[in-house]
Amino acid sequence: MLVKEEKAMAVSEESGDPRGTIPLLKPHFVLVHGIGGGAWCWYKIRCLMENSGYKVSCIDLKSAGIDHSHADSLLSFHDYNQPLMDFLSALPEKEQVILVGHSAGGLSVTEACHKFAKKIRLAVYVAATMLKLGFCTDEDLKHQGVPDLSEFGDVYELGFGLGEDKPPTSALVKKEFQRKIIYPLSPHEDSTLACMLLRPGPIEALRSARFVEDGEVEKVPRMYIRTSHDHVMKAEQQEAMIKRWPPLSVCELDSDHSPFFSTPFLLFGLLVKAATLHFGCNFSNPAS
Repeated sequence: MLVKEEKAMAVSEESGDPRGTIPLLKPHFVLVHGIGGGAWCWYKIRCLMENSGYKVSCIDLKSAGIDHSHADSLLSFHDYNQPLMDFLSALPEKEQVILVGHSAGGLSVTEACHKFAKKIRLAVYVAATMLKLGFCTDEDLKHQGVPDLSEFGDVYELGFGLGEDKPPTSALVKKEFQRKIIYPLSPHEDSTLACMLLRPGPIEALRSARFVEDGEVEKVPRMYIRTSHDHVMKAEQQEAMIKRWPPLSVCELDSDHSPFFSTPFLLFGLLVKAATLHFGCNFSNPAS
């Protein structure tokens, strides 16, 4: 499998943190799923990290995973993303995390960087939406909004929480298309699991994701991990976002849209390497 690093990541030799916090001996990774997913998406990455001694938290956003909310009832992105905001707000003042977002989870990561920059040591976007101010223009929605999967046919099951004459409020890729579009390179047992657990995503809430420029978001270093065989977040979409808001580093995985299933060891290695090289943390002697 290909792991391509396009920009060298700087190594910090200082033991202190320039933003006045104390680095952890083992970082705390916070993992955020994409639309329709849940904390369960990260089970392989969580297992690898915890077996190596790292602290890991996997978040269920509203209407995802085991959260009881219904996607058609969510009309605000801030409401949808509230579980992540609550989690970060509850962290000790001096603690920093490495925040990782997949797919539409990139919007959640960006809002967190706007509101909790001091608590985020590194933001990592995995085949994720990376827009500094969210969906501020029609062009943003057109190119980085709900994925254009029209080449595969009529693939979405849509929900109309505001009425049949209004725009859809939720969407879910139909089961017969899920493996072909989202998990083509992933093990069959993982795509089967996903087929059982995927829930409708609140697209009306996601479309409302807009953030105010406040200068805080630029204080958080960012890394982008591209996925070279992605049918959801197309290569040209990923490249456009990278050029528009360049991160500190860009890597590439020879993966489908779900590298936590198709290339979990390589994704795990990239995340740990990024944390190490960006900040010079001591990650030696992982737990067995």
